[in-house]
Amino acid sequence: MTVDLANEPPGEIVDANGVDYHVMRMGDAGPPLVFLHGGGPGCTAWTDFAAVAPMFAEHRTCYLVDLLQYGKSEKCTITGPMWDFHARTISDLLGALQVERADFICNSWGGTIALNLAAKYPHRVRSLVVTGSMPVFRGPMSPLPENGRRGRKARDAYFGGEGPTEPKMRDLMAALEWYDEAAIPPETVKLRFEQSIDPDEMELAARSDSPRGEWQDLTAELGDIRCPVLFAWGMYDDFLTPDYPLMLASMVEHGQLYVMDKASHHLQEERPQHYYTVVDGFLSQSDRPGVTDAR
Repeated sequence: MTVDLANEPPGEIVDANGVDYHVMRMGDAGPPLVFLHGGGPGCTAWTDFAAVAPMFAEHRTCYLVDLLQYGKSEKCTITGPMWDFHARTISDLLGALQVERADFICNSWGGTIALNLAAKYPHRVRSLVVTGSMPVFRGPMSPLPENGRRGRKARDAYFGGEGPTEPKMRDLMAALEWYDEAAIPPETVKLRFEQSIDPDEMELAARSDSPRGEWQDLTAELGDIRCPVLFAWGMYDDFLTPDYPLMLASMVEHGQLYVMDKASHHLQEERPQHYYTVVDGFLSQSDRPGVTDAR
């Protein structure tokens, strides 16, 4: 399936108990499926999931959410524990959308939010698919790369110096997000760059305080998750090698791991058909009556 990245579907601003989320809806039949994107510069729900969301929308009701401080959502200042803030507001968003419970497909930043959501608001989450997320500060075999700050350093480098440029965006994606540099779509680079120079996003990046909130380690929370969780990982993820999600899967009661060859941090963009096949199979298990309740 070929997707025209320039043809972003219309969205709406939804008030989630005092904060505004931008949400795009695709498909109008089947169980609800929420997409939460990653935290790289210029990421949005559309840039991260345009390649796969239409496939799922053929038989599910899909909600593509721009996280707070990203895309067309509110660029609010977050205070207190960051993942608690995001989990609470995503739960409020589901309420505003009149979605009682949903499956989630998440990349990186969004996956950590969803894991905390599943721990703190279990009635909201039926199953989770998590890629490239870092909810725990330790590695199972060795320290995390750059002490888990590789993403922060990449953001600082991208916004620093002469500021964001399209070549710098492509270099960031090639170094950290894609296995095959030659396969990076120019349209995605352009969309990510254009979003990254949004004045409000630039202002957040330039601030010396902590507008993203206080970092949290979710070690304790992972043990509280009861829904099925699939950690779908790239063999060559530049942030966290597959030993890390194997550790995460062992910490979750119904955790499992799938590792995709020739992929890095954005599997859903790099190999969308392969990703869809694996993830749809996992979600279909939850579609069977009584499966998630039994777990």
